[in-house]
Amino acid sequence: MLRFDGVNLHYGSFRALNGVTLHAEPGELVVLLGANGAGKTSIFMAASGIQRPSGGSIRFAGQELVGMRPAQIVQSGLVHCPEGRKLFPMMSVKKNLTLGAYVHRRDKAGIARSLEEVFGLFPILEKKQDDPAGSLSGGQQQMVAIGRALLGRPKLLLLDEPSLGLAPLIVKQVFEVIKRINQAGTTVLLAEQNAYSALAIANRAYVIERGCITLEGDRDSLLNNEAIRAAYIGA
Repeated sequence: MLRFDGVNLHYGSFRALNGVTLHAEPGELVVLLGANGAGKTSIFMAASGIQRPSGGSIRFAGQELVGMRPAQIVQSGLVHCPEGRKLFPMMSVKKNLTLGAYVHRRDKAGIARSLEEVFGLFPILEKKQDDPAGSLSGGQQQMVAIGRALLGRPKLLLLDEPSLGLAPLIVKQVFEVIKRINQAGTTVLLAEQNAYSALAIANRAYVIERGCITLEGDRDSLLNNEAIRAAYIGA
């Protein structure tokens, strides 16, 4: 479904990605593990068209993404939920959510159905739909960010650090919802530092360090890998 082949990405003279090759197949939940600055966000920025690679190929559902505009990529079914939520704090929760459906803006009935699906996943957002997004707790704001991405009707959802800064109980709830989204048929590529929680719901994972993929494997092999446990799990 999504395939990176030898992707390089530069910010000026700094090489953020160095020959990255990875793939996510339909229905999978694939995790990207890595420290801050390892290249996880750069992978997502390249896939979503925000940053153009300096080399290599990125294909989604057989279509080359390099050179496509971000709106075209969203319309093709690849949707990016960014790190840090990036909400409009003075706008209502509902308005923030519906902004995710911009490429589908003519389909009013479809947007209404998508909103109901998001409210089914996050009932608290239905109660707070008229409140300013900035008035919500951190966990509720993350729910809005994920919900907004779902309004884009993703076939593949890129989730960048969804647990960042959240309390452990909220992290557990967020990962349960991510698992439900995946089980409902959406392929998920999840970038996380919270290795244990991420691997617990994953099919496969990649480890990225300094812009290079250094390790890949299925959930169990990485959970039982001593180096991974020492670096990311702490036991």
